[in-house]
Amino acid sequence: MPASSEFVKLCRSQVAIAVSLGATFSAVYLTRELVSGSEAKLVPIAVYPETSVESPENEELTLQSSESSTAKPVPRRLAAPVFAVEESTVGAIAPDRLPGDGRQNQCQGPENLWQQRLQIVTPMIHEGSVMGLLVCGRQDRPWNDREEATMQQIARTLALACILDQRSQWMHQELNSVRQIQAQVYETVHNLLHQFKSPLTALRTFGKLLARRLVPEDKNRNVAFSIVRESDRLQELLSQFDRTVDTGEANLRLPSGNSDKAMSNVELIQHSPLSLSPAANLAESCFVAEVLKPLLISAVAIASERHLSLVADIPADLPPVSANDRALREVLSNLIDNALKYSPAGCQIYIKVTANGDRATHRPSPAVAVAVSDTGVGIPPQDLEHLFERHYRGEKAHTQIPGTGLGLAIARDLVHQMQGEIEVFSPLNPEWLPSVETHLYPTDHGTTFVLWLPLNQ
Repeated sequence: MPASSEFVKLCRSQVAIAVSLGATFSAVYLTRELVSGSEAKLVPIAVYPETSVESPENEELTLQSSESSTAKPVPRRLAAPVFAVEESTVGAIAPDRLPGDGRQNQCQGPENLWQQRLQIVTPMIHEGSVMGLLVCGRQDRPWNDREEATMQQIARTLALACILDQRSQWMHQELNSVRQIQAQVYETVHNLLHQFKSPLTALRTFGKLLARRLVPEDKNRNVAFSIVRESDRLQELLSQFDRTVDTGEANLRLPSGNSDKAMSNVELIQHSPLSLSPAANLAESCFVAEVLKPLLISAVAIASERHLSLVADIPADLPPVSANDRALREVLSNLIDNALKYSPAGCQIYIKVTANGDRATHRPSPAVAVAVSDTGVGIPPQDLEHLFERHYRGEKAHTQIPGTGLGLAIARDLVHQMQGEIEVFSPLNPEWLPSVETHLYPTDHGTTFVLWLPLNQ
């Protein structure tokens, strides 16, 4: 990768330090590539004086690998001995004149120049790899030990800075690549959303027509109304999906410096109907029975189709709870759907709602509890502690039952935002089963989810 402007500035500042110590020539070269058995190209990054880099010999210098059978003196304007890096010879450089100096060194050979310490060529090494060279030279006096130590420190600094510069550029390239992929994903999602709206509208229309043609006494009339209701629910989710995708696409196109607008878009997502602020939840009031009633109509139909039995125990005088009705509907729908999905034919599903003071509650603070129990296979102990993690399915991932592992994680987040709690028991907790029929239910398997909601006071 080409050096960034920031790295070039750093190199120039380090070259200036060498010049302040009396160097008549100083340069930083980077290796373009370093492959075993081949030459590494040396590219000048910062040179003093700048006119010295104009020589054709310095436009593309090479560092000869020691593994090569022919070791040519390259470049001619640099002087250095053989460098040892982790017990392996990196390369050799041998000149016949000082870099950047137009005068020939007729009286001294390269060995004498090095022995007299008129030139310093320090490799920039990071984890055994030569990143480049720091070259300094002068004719009036040799370099002392303190000055050489300074050059070595500069070389180490530049080697580390070079690595950081390359990683930074690589990260920017990866970020741009991710943004391009995200842009393609957003475009595809927009297309799918547009195509999804037409059949959803048709489904809702068919449900309305069917409900109008059925007499009130017809048992299928509730099914028709359920089609309309679930279509409305899909429409709400689709609208939220549209807003989320639009917001994400807007964030993707924002320049990096527009952090205020990006933050406002993030807040828009956080305060969407399925991500509620605690302040908003405390101001809302709803009745659990009203939220459960339409869900139970659909659940009973599904249970009958799958040869399951479903019993609900919902008192008529429950106090209102402090919760968002749409968020509560999503939570309860997820718990009921899971009970239906993971219960084999012949199992029972039981939904019980109670307020503090009943036999099944032990919470000191006023709350309404909703329990969803099933007599299915239950949840393995090793999966219980990870049950509310996103994308975690545990042993269920090895079954034919479809799922994404997101439902319970979303439910928990919504419950916490509504200042409630959710807990799980597996095997099921018989305390949440019908009292007159507890002995009919096995207690060595099954699952019970209990949702606690604060009262709206």
